[in-house]
Amino acid sequence: MCGIAGLITQDPEAHIRPMLKAIEHRGRDDEGVWTSPVDAEGCRVCFGHRRLSIIDTSSAGHQPMLSHDGRLVVILNGEIYNYRELREELAAKGHDFRTQSDTEVLLAAWAEWGEESLLRLNGMFAFALWDNPERTLFLVRDRVGIKPLYYAYQKPHREGRHFSLVFASEIKSILGGGLVKAQLDHESLHQFLTFLWVPDPNTLFQGIKTVPPGHVVTLRGNELKVRQWWDISFDQIEEGRSEAWWQEQVLETLDRVVKLEMVADVPLGSFLSGGIDSSSIVAMMKHHSNGRRIGTYTIGIEAEDLRYDIIPDDVQWARRVNQQLDTDYHEIMLKPEVTELLPKLVFHMDEPPIDMAIPNYLVSKAARESMRVMLSGMGGDEVFAGYPRQMAMKIASAFDPVPRLLRRPLMKTIDSVLPGGKPGRLTAPLRNAKKFARSAALDFEDRYLGFGTYFTDEAKARLYREDLRAATRELDAYATHRQYFARAANSSPLNQMLYVDLKTFLPCLNLITTDKTSMAANLEVRVPFLNQEMLALTARMPPDLKLRGLKRKYILKRAAEKLLPREVVWRKKAGFGAPIRSWLRGPLRPMVEDLLSEETITRRGLFRADEVRRIVNANLSGREDYNLQVFQLLNLELWQRAFID
Repeated sequence: MCGIAGLITQDPEAHIRPMLKAIEHRGRDDEGVWTSPVDAEGCRVCFGHRRLSIIDTSSAGHQPMLSHDGRLVVILNGEIYNYRELREELAAKGHDFRTQSDTEVLLAAWAEWGEESLLRLNGMFAFALWDNPERTLFLVRDRVGIKPLYYAYQKPHREGRHFSLVFASEIKSILGGGLVKAQLDHESLHQFLTFLWVPDPNTLFQGIKTVPPGHVVTLRGNELKVRQWWDISFDQIEEGRSEAWWQEQVLETLDRVVKLEMVADVPLGSFLSGGIDSSSIVAMMKHHSNGRRIGTYTIGIEAEDLRYDIIPDDVQWARRVNQQLDTDYHEIMLKPEVTELLPKLVFHMDEPPIDMAIPNYLVSKAARESMRVMLSGMGGDEVFAGYPRQMAMKIASAFDPVPRLLRRPLMKTIDSVLPGGKPGRLTAPLRNAKKFARSAALDFEDRYLGFGTYFTDEAKARLYREDLRAATRELDAYATHRQYFARAANSSPLNQMLYVDLKTFLPCLNLITTDKTSMAANLEVRVPFLNQEMLALTARMPPDLKLRGLKRKYILKRAAEKLLPREVVWRKKAGFGAPIRSWLRGPLRPMVEDLLSEETITRRGLFRADEVRRIVNANLSGREDYNLQVFQLLNLELWQRAFID
């Protein structure tokens, strides 16, 4: 697990050191730099690497790493779990190995199979590879985007350009090189306000893109190409298998991928929420721990902070699982100095953080005191259909026979009469009912997109000042999502939703938050539910085994009954976030009043100050649940101060 950075320019040495300094937190064990000879245009390729040693912790694993013949150079962030099997296969073909590292195996695999080697890799990775004879740069990201990779490219026709391409694991590294100026991208801002995050390949920074998950970006000469090397398909659904057969397949696959992802030469543990995903992983880890107690880490929330929140506290369930599995259990209560922590998270995230970034960072920081690698249940909801919105879509479909002319006014009336944010036992049901009413009357695609929308187009039109409104008038914030819906149009409705989430919500919010917050603590996090073997299994699984009636993750839960207490398996889903509804009324309120004041908003020049004040006041009164919107606007201002100003 590491941080990578690089560039192609005339004077790369002047820029690579500050780029690496910006991502020092991603790897404190080692630093390496490699620079190519000068080409015909006077440019040089430069690779930089910050290392957190996980596999082959000796100096032999130093990067950048060159192939034995000097033809290939690579810098790798992540892990290739099946590198031992690949090593044996490559050794049989005549390749020699000097280290025990997965990086050397990657070089040999590329030398043997070229880009075709990507389909053989089982892992989480982002890497840059330079082919010297071909004068070609490859930037590669893993199947679902577990590891991040960003780049900025200048087309050759631009006069006075200072570089061809700059790339890094984090945007702050690209900016740290001094060749790219931080500027707000208005299209991405339009998307960000809609979802709380920006769909790939856009970022909030103008001119800085992501390498999308499952893609390779190739630069040969002055020609840049972006190609998809992997995609998931739901075209091979296996009908006719018994439920018992599928249960065994789930257990066997989970056992296999957990064992595979436990490969490490350093201490390894797991996060434990007490939910079905993390608890199943810990149960499987116990099978392969050789009698060693698994180190587990749980984060809890104070009762006072849950007054306004949707989710119950995880701690009681994590304790129950710990009793069952006898882990080396660590419990952290969430009591951050949140006004000091938010600017820090903005810096590490390179973007305004969502609420889950806070507990993610704090539990990672606590785990790093004794662990270097942690397994996480992230991804279980995406592959087995565990989100409430997927169930809500099924419920909403019952209204489809009702004529649209009746359906929409009815739902609009329900939305308007329900309170949104008052404390009490009905807080969560009322809030969810309002959200349901706003989208249930729409058609399939718009309904699902509505469940994930925070500022609608109408709300943004009220929020924007005239210049921003004019700049975004022709933009469709949902365009990327609609493209993915079109790709999966022949799949079942549930698999369409899972496909869209796998391409957008998962990598652009959940995985990026997991990576940035854990690496801020110098900790590696692995996600077995997103291993390619689990993806392949769930892709061919009949949809009704994922969502059976209103039972989410049905087949996973039935299988997990063999591992865990039934009450843990079938407990109410909790989710994972911070009690921002309470914090916005407590420790964050002075920050809100300052950063979202009329003076601040007017000076920034993007939004109408009176509309921002209306949103803040409606949220405080409890009339509307605008907590995430207010938190979003607050962090957006912090982000602009950190990066744009």
